[in-house]
Amino acid sequence: MSAPVLAAIDCGTNSTRLLVTRGSGADKEALARINTITRLGRGVDASGVLDPEAIERTLTALREYRDVMDEHGADQVRITATSAARDASNSDDFFAAAEEIVGVRPELLTGDEEATLSFLGATAELDSADGPFLVVDIGGGSTEFIVGTDEVEATRSIDIGCVRFTEQYVEHDPPQPEELHACISVTDAWLDDIAREMPGMTSATTVVGLAGTITTVAAVELGLAEWDRDAIHHFRLGHDAAEDVFRTLATESLEDRKHNPGLEDARADVIVAGTCILVSLFRWLAIDEILVSESDILDGLIASLADRD
Repeated sequence: MSAPVLAAIDCGTNSTRLLVTRGSGADKEALARINTITRLGRGVDASGVLDPEAIERTLTALREYRDVMDEHGADQVRITATSAARDASNSDDFFAAAEEIVGVRPELLTGDEEATLSFLGATAELDSADGPFLVVDIGGGSTEFIVGTDEVEATRSIDIGCVRFTEQYVEHDPPQPEELHACISVTDAWLDDIAREMPGMTSATTVVGLAGTITTVAAVELGLAEWDRDAIHHFRLGHDAAEDVFRTLATESLEDRKHNPGLEDARADVIVAGTCILVSLFRWLAIDEILVSESDILDGLIASLADRD
């Protein structure tokens, strides 16, 4: 009997992503991985609603994903929504339209649920002897912190992210020093709070970084002309390298920034705010490196589907 084909979709604040696999666990075969910058959360922080154009961009991506899932004969699908949908009063309108396309209704994850799935995906391939792990998922609207070794021991989700910070603090191109300082100082304040609630975060042996900000900084450091998942996955991003990338991106105009190999045009307007969060993390934790992971919440969703069987 052949392994089932499983599909996971994550509708995030900045991007919508699809993973289709045959089977699960260490032996799963990835049939499709697609990332689309849809900016579902654009303006949500100020308006409290999902913008109709942002909804339509996301639905367009979901139509493409439905075709890909049909092409591979997906047996099960799990679709989730996170920070932007948590903050919006009209999420049900988006969920209803998405259900018509995908066939199942998106699940609105809490921050803790999002964190647990991210940890499950990020640590599946890691040796528990390298734990305890601190997994950090820097998203568009929220950032998750998870501590654990073989299982989750503590989680915290906070409302900081590359899209949220860009809309709140970054008004100039390139950003002015006081705007960068605002992003970094707010992150530091949050980290102080998290450390009091999750003392294990400061004693983690390995820090694992997930999502677009961290993988993009790694890609820029590597100078990747084309996205290469194998080059990025489990790349060890050093503190000095992250600071170098930050200085480069933060001092360039948006148009100049787009010319950096490894940086998608659609992410160029929010990457500086996201990188503020990343360098704050390096500085606050006083760590030399972060293990970059391309396995994340999507892989956790796939694992959760397998567990349902």
